[in-house]
Amino acid sequence: MMSGNYTSLDNQKVSGSVPAVPDPGHVTVQFADSNLQTFPPSDARGKISGSSRPPRDADDTFSKASDASCDGTQPSGWLQRFTIGAYKPYFDVDTSDVLERIKESLFPFKGSFTEKIADNPDLYGPFWICTTLIFVAAAIGTFVTYIAHKLNKKDWAYDINLVTWSAGVFYGYVTIVPLGLYVILKYFSAPSGLVQLFCLYGYSLFIFIPALCLSVVPLEIFRWVIAGVAGFMSATFVALNLRAHIKSAGERWFLIVASIFLLQLALSVVLKEYLFTVTV
Repeated sequence: MMSGNYTSLDNQKVSGSVPAVPDPGHVTVQFADSNLQTFPPSDARGKISGSSRPPRDADDTFSKASDASCDGTQPSGWLQRFTIGAYKPYFDVDTSDVLERIKESLFPFKGSFTEKIADNPDLYGPFWICTTLIFVAAAIGTFVTYIAHKLNKKDWAYDINLVTWSAGVFYGYVTIVPLGLYVILKYFSAPSGLVQLFCLYGYSLFIFIPALCLSVVPLEIFRWVIAGVAGFMSATFVALNLRAHIKSAGERWFLIVASIFLLQLALSVVLKEYLFTVTV
């Protein structure tokens, strides 16, 4: 009897009381579309969009940028300038954005950089360019003095002042010069944006990174050529990108552009004289 019951149960299972399981070989699994295979993502999901992007004119950047991230508990008015949310849009860039702007700075005769960053200037690229310059300048300068002392069989000691000096030069230059230029342009009622100027000057210094590396070659004439070419390219990049904006300042626009050009050239001369003039 019991064996008969088992047989009937088995027959019921086989006869279709339990739904048949489909062949696993025909199972298809669909996954949602993903951008993990591409970096940076092709769309703008991870980026701040809409009204939280930096505005065109940097005069009101702090108030507009912080409005997008204000949740009611943050301070209002001019106090928003001291919040992290006020500066967040200027660090919201992709790797492709930074690389594209660096490449633009290496072709100074285009003069289209300011138009491309008008809607979304960033401070991420300028910060890391200056930081990289500080350590590259200190490292290359130290290496050059070390080799010079060893070739002359002199005692050598590491000079920590190269780091502090480089930090003061690059951070100070990319901050004070655009700020001073912003005040001058405001005086002449020329259109300008403070963050746009910071962005422009920051990227203009990128050319000095390969220039400093090439200055390791122990030939004085070669170092002067490298310093001159780097200074000329950087100065041309800044001057041509600001020329269209400064023309509205009146007849003195040429004097302002010439001063910007010469000041950028002077930076390359200072770097050459301080870092690569070795006395043993």
